[in-house]
Amino acid sequence: MKRHTLSKKRKAPLGPLWLRCVLFAAAGFCMGLAVTGAMQWISTGTLPGVAEWALDYPGHLLMTALLWAAPVWVLGSLTGRLWLAALPVGALGLILALVDYFKNAINGTPLELADFGLAKQAGNVAGLAGDLTPPEDFYPAAAGLLFCVLLLLLTRRLTALEGTAQGRSCLCSLTLAGILLTGTGTRAVGERLGVDFYTRMDPAENHSLHGLTLSLWRDAFPQPKTPPEGYDEDFMRDVLERIDQLTEARQEPEARPNILFILSESFYDLTRLPVLQYEGDPLENFHALEAESVSGTFHSHYLGYGTGYLEIPMLYGLNALDLPPGTNICFQDEAVYERFDALAEQFTKSGDYTAEMLHAYDNTLYNRTVTYPLLGFNDLYFSDEIQQMGIERADGAYGGFYMRDGYFFQGMLERMKAVNESGKRAFLFGITMENHQPFEPQKFNYECQIPLVAPDFTPAQRDIIRVMLEGITRADQALGELTAALRESEEPTIVVFFGDHRPNLFMPGGDTVYTLLGLCPENDTLNWTEEEINDLYSTDYLIWANDPALLGDLAGSRRDSSITALGPQLLELTGRPVSRYWALLEKVGEVCLTQTDLYFVDGEGKASFSREEAGLSPEALELLELRDAVVYDAVYGKRYITDEMNLPPGA
Repeated sequence: MKRHTLSKKRKAPLGPLWLRCVLFAAAGFCMGLAVTGAMQWISTGTLPGVAEWALDYPGHLLMTALLWAAPVWVLGSLTGRLWLAALPVGALGLILALVDYFKNAINGTPLELADFGLAKQAGNVAGLAGDLTPPEDFYPAAAGLLFCVLLLLLTRRLTALEGTAQGRSCLCSLTLAGILLTGTGTRAVGERLGVDFYTRMDPAENHSLHGLTLSLWRDAFPQPKTPPEGYDEDFMRDVLERIDQLTEARQEPEARPNILFILSESFYDLTRLPVLQYEGDPLENFHALEAESVSGTFHSHYLGYGTGYLEIPMLYGLNALDLPPGTNICFQDEAVYERFDALAEQFTKSGDYTAEMLHAYDNTLYNRTVTYPLLGFNDLYFSDEIQQMGIERADGAYGGFYMRDGYFFQGMLERMKAVNESGKRAFLFGITMENHQPFEPQKFNYECQIPLVAPDFTPAQRDIIRVMLEGITRADQALGELTAALRESEEPTIVVFFGDHRPNLFMPGGDTVYTLLGLCPENDTLNWTEEEINDLYSTDYLIWANDPALLGDLAGSRRDSSITALGPQLLELTGRPVSRYWALLEKVGEVCLTQTDLYFVDGEGKASFSREEAGLSPEALELLELRDAVVYDAVYGKRYITDEMNLPPGA
């Protein structure tokens, strides 16, 4: 009886059915336009910016509006209430735009499809980021969407569909949504609107050109990886033969040093920055050790973030460019990480090394508990396990927001000692955290051991720079403590020490320290030169040994290295027998230090926007093509020679 009373109170639709169908479709599309505009408003920060993008790329605007209109039509058809459908769709658009804004605020890069691999760890990621305050433009954009929903509510009788019309509308909407959810369908629609779904782009360029929604959608439907021309078993046998001609097998060396491979969070030589001056050397130990080490510029793949995305290329040799756009390199099928023997396994497969990973944070991020065992690491130690090692320090385990580097290095020394006492050598990969963002003024309790001289900066800006300065100073001091302890040790040990990326140091108002210093025109890399990218996407590294004989005449030498070149460089330096795969990577590292969607760096450290623009020699191009063929065969192809790539050259 109650239901009957309520149904009688519902007002009848207004207008003929054909008009209501037209208005239903038009209102749903207008809501899609509204969501698109609100997201672009949050992204660009200005309404004129939205208008400029819409006028420059009308096809991108229409395609994005269609992608948001489709769920509005589907939900509106199912519920019979278009305004009710618009609420969750609009909310989802605002949430995505807000996450995109926060990611840009944290590290200067837009939201990518690969980032959704960390969705389950969103709380941890937000905790590492520090204060996350929505931009001012978020609130008027949200208000605008609410106003559109209110209009749909007030005009609901003009868009109401019932009975057969509602069912047909639902069928049509679901059909359209199904088309847009397939690669063939979405490319066909995009082609008619002038949207390129085929060309691979750097994430910043993709985001700027297509907007957030369409950039994510493009990555969701990547083109299949193109096989090498003539790919078949005979072709790959020729590749294998050519690799054997270019590489040589090595015998087991007499020296078997411990390896401490240290990723130092956001470490780089900040004394190379212009304008800023310091009343002391914040890298006193690093600079002194360079005279005893192989050292140089270290070319990274990221600025301000992405530590976990750097570990896989370093330890396994694959990078994001080897995978489809939007693919998270840390969340591949487990079999992918077992196609090749990893860097650690070049040491452990002889039976006289044990590989372990230590991380100064917890085990929640980047799928490390899955990937590291697959990469040949016997044991993993995170912050809780390290604090159970019985380490005693007067200043405690934590400094600032994270574990002290000095405490962490003592944990590495404890594990090295334990492994050595078991009769084996240690290959330890350590990841520090003390200098991790956020760079909030109170992070180190406003302490800064080395006074900063920066007259062109405001007090608030200087406070943030001092946090970076103190973090790098502490990292350098911990390095000094570590090498001092190793000088007293009788166990031969090599230390590989590098900064994973520079901190993307944001200032009040949104600029970074690099834009204020004139090192780049804006935070977005879209308009940077290749030289600016190469500069700001680089840090510093050194390879030091407590026994000078381990480095020979290379002590004091300079050599550029990178995420993908440092492992092969270590293998070459130690003379370890390696598989064909790593022997090939050693050769590739001589002609290519970095190859990403954003830029390419040749073996001499010269940057270009792509391999094609680099002016490489035929010999260098051949090495890169051999690597491409080997990776395609192992990851996408028939794996004709993958097993042989894990054997020594000539085997």
